[in-house]
Amino acid sequence: MDARQARTRAKLLEALLSLLEREPFEAITVRALAAAAGVGYATFFRHYPSKEALLDDLAADEIAELLGRAMPLMSVKDSGRACVALFDFVARRKALWRALLTGGAAPILRAQFIDQARAIAAGFAGPPPDDGCPVDLRVTFATSATLEIIAWWLGQDEAEALPTERIAAILNRLAITPTVGQG
Repeated sequence: MDARQARTRAKLLEALLSLLEREPFEAITVRALAAAAGVGYATFFRHYPSKEALLDDLAADEIAELLGRAMPLMSVKDSGRACVALFDFVARRKALWRALLTGGAAPILRAQFIDQARAIAAGFAGPPPDDGCPVDLRVTFATSATLEIIAWWLGQDEAEALPTERIAAILNRLAITPTVGQG
């Protein structure tokens, strides 16, 4: 990818982020994306076959970033603080994560998220748990529960939404502590 292609890609990603702050993904058109990015309509299609492909590109980066914050949850060292950091990250990008987890592409994105989490977990060294529960199942369960709790939290009215510290404590209590076996 040359510098011009990289700039156009960055403009399209930024345009999508900006539009997601104001409207749901389903309401965003390719024409609106191109206009917000300051590129031609045809230029959009030279980079992406659809707006869903642009969302997938954006999601891949976001999923990697979120997983980087979520995988420490599987450690028994300080899952409480890791949960707060996770929700702080999501809170800064609420519109985007709302679109990713509640929009039309949500099932595909959730599956990608779990696949990436499994790949990362497979790279962790260490003995398997003594309780007979496979690590792959632990990661799948904890990741799925985390995504469901984030999606629920994002679906709440702003006035009634739980503060990040409280929802983080709920995640830790319901999904992380029982999964990783810390007391």
